[in-house]
Amino acid sequence: MDTVDVDRSDPDYRAWLKEAVRKVQADANRSADTHLLRFPLPEHWGIDLYLKDESTHPTGSLKHRLARSLFLYGLCNGWIRRGKPVIEASSGSTAVSEAYFAKLIGVPFVAVMPRTTSPEKCRLIEFHGGQCHFVDDSRRLYEESAALAAETGGHYMDQFTYAERATDWRGNNNIAESIYQQLRLERYPEPAWIVATAGTGGTSATIGRYVRYMQHDTRICVPDPENSCFFDGWTRDDQLATADCGSRIEGIGRPRMEPSFVPGAIDRMMKVPDAASVAAVRVLERAIGRKAGGSTGTGLWSAFRLVAEMVERGSTGSVVTLFCDPGDRYLDKYYSDDWLREQGLDILPYTGTIEHFLATGTWPS
Repeated sequence: MDTVDVDRSDPDYRAWLKEAVRKVQADANRSADTHLLRFPLPEHWGIDLYLKDESTHPTGSLKHRLARSLFLYGLCNGWIRRGKPVIEASSGSTAVSEAYFAKLIGVPFVAVMPRTTSPEKCRLIEFHGGQCHFVDDSRRLYEESAALAAETGGHYMDQFTYAERATDWRGNNNIAESIYQQLRLERYPEPAWIVATAGTGGTSATIGRYVRYMQHDTRICVPDPENSCFFDGWTRDDQLATADCGSRIEGIGRPRMEPSFVPGAIDRMMKVPDAASVAAVRVLERAIGRKAGGSTGTGLWSAFRLVAEMVERGSTGSVVTLFCDPGDRYLDKYYSDDWLREQGLDILPYTGTIEHFLATGTWPS
């Protein structure tokens, strides 16, 4: 038989693709690394607590790194095409960052989000040229996003599946490599713990893999908020675990075990009350003069507990957690006493616990 030859080369598409990849890579090249902030602890403890400030990215959150990786992944796989929309299921911050990159390369963007998403995040998505598509039940984000992509001929980015695949966990400017580079001249350059909350699970997977690949002794702790299934799924080794409703702490926690959540890359998990997360960000503001989102508080609460254990043992060392996004996106939630009353959240006992710990070095039983 004769040779069958099908050539789908498209010079116009390849020229567009080359320019789109250049623009996304150029964004990383002109962006400085994010800061590593120190939380003030008593000097005699011999322990340093750092917050990796991801709010300084151009789109103001940890998700800027993820969005860049997802766009490069989608472009290089041939999934993102000129003129076709990118669709994403998101609780807000990823959508803000993806809207930014979609505008950068000139494609439409639609964010499928819970109706409870903060108005400030919606404003930022629209500021970057994206559209907001709301659902009443957060568990319908996935099917609604896939349906919109099929209807429009666009690409469903699906951060919850591809987050851990799109990021190069061996290095190449990922968040783990950045943390270790910034700690290089500190007195404890290899942290005892890195705390990383989970939305997709991609960040904890990246950090956990990098730590093992580089043969560090650092352990990875993942705190989980209320109304999320990650903690239950991890402790029971149940990949089918689910939760009945969405998380009040935007950006983290999921109603199902996401494909990008890698249980084997994690050493420890904590289930953190939502009131403790809010208490922690308010303590953080008083300590460093910066407002942070609720997910930062979830991580900081867990970091405080880890530091307390080190103090009790008489250990020295460092702990790193994440400053995920700025608190000005949540003024009507985590910084609103009216919202706390509506949600039935009392933060005073948790605030007292943190203040007692910082004053005495002991964690109340």
